[in-house]
Amino acid sequence: MHPPGSLRIGSIGGIDVLVRSSWLLIAVLIAIVLAPRVEVVQPGLGALKYVAGLAFAVLLYMSVLLHEMSHALMAKHFGLPVRSISLHFLGGMTEIEGEPATPGEEFKIAVVGPLTSIAVGLAALAVALFVNDGLLGMAVEGLAGANLVVGVLNLIPGLPLDGGRVLRAIVWRGTNNMHSGTIVAAWGGRVTAVVALCYPLIEREFFNTPPDVVDYLLACVLAAFLWGGATASIVSAKARRRLPALMARPLARRVVAVPEGTSVAEAVRLAREAGAGAIVTHSHDNEINGVVSEAALLSTPEDRRPWVPVVSIARTMEDGLTLPADIAGEELIRAIGRTPAEEYVLVESDGTLFGVLTTLDVDRAFQAGAHQ
Repeated sequence: MHPPGSLRIGSIGGIDVLVRSSWLLIAVLIAIVLAPRVEVVQPGLGALKYVAGLAFAVLLYMSVLLHEMSHALMAKHFGLPVRSISLHFLGGMTEIEGEPATPGEEFKIAVVGPLTSIAVGLAALAVALFVNDGLLGMAVEGLAGANLVVGVLNLIPGLPLDGGRVLRAIVWRGTNNMHSGTIVAAWGGRVTAVVALCYPLIEREFFNTPPDVVDYLLACVLAAFLWGGATASIVSAKARRRLPALMARPLARRVVAVPEGTSVAEAVRLAREAGAGAIVTHSHDNEINGVVSEAALLSTPEDRRPWVPVVSIARTMEDGLTLPADIAGEELIRAIGRTPAEEYVLVESDGTLFGVLTTLDVDRAFQAGAHQ
């Protein structure tokens, strides 16, 4: 499933490439802003000057795609799954599952994007030395300038910019604590947000250039983006500090396995007799084929339970509902996120049934850890 308002335009290396609806807005704005410049460079185009501006927007975002692809390919090189690449009005985003294992991996995944943009900018600048007339010259110069600016600005040491991830890697290596690195880099992002918000004033005081409405609007949008991303990183870092203590085994409920044809009443009786807090069903060959939903069980009236087969209130086993009993931390959270459910069956390394883990118990343990 892709986010609402996203259009899949293809895939590269098995990674979906998405275009957000907000990109269409910025593409139209680029076309409108560039139209007068196109008219000067190539008079007489009429309405086609907007088409030329739109073509430049597409070309610009293709270079953004190269930037994001470099992140994605480096992440895959280190064994991290990449779900998608999205192009939106502020640029692009690569959705990577999990975290790098070392500061070195984090540094390489982060820095390769800005370096790619700078390389594209320098290459376009070299081409511009030979092509400096007409629409082609304008496009090449614009591409060079935009990529050099994107590459340099992305190296600013503050999350959610790539430079923030570079700073996080440096602090992580120095402190041997990834979460401390995230906090430092996120505060760098907040400082950057304040600077971005003040840019129109800086422009007026230091460059003697009176800011216009677009400058103020752009400053507010960038500041909100940076502050929001930095704040989200701080919240995430504080939450992730509690994850290593989150282990499935001690949270598991004792379970009883019953034949799938057993009535709900009989299954409940067997569970109470065994002191179990969960029920799974098995087929005639003793293979676990369902986990009983506690919510469905509680909603089944007492007088109907003797006549209702327990399999009718059980969720059929599927990929992702069986987890190792020793799963913990971020791996546990990612597993739950991949296959949302209320109950999961925990098994030992030899495949024997250990217990049932509920998301309710995981949430309670996580919240309890937040107040310790």
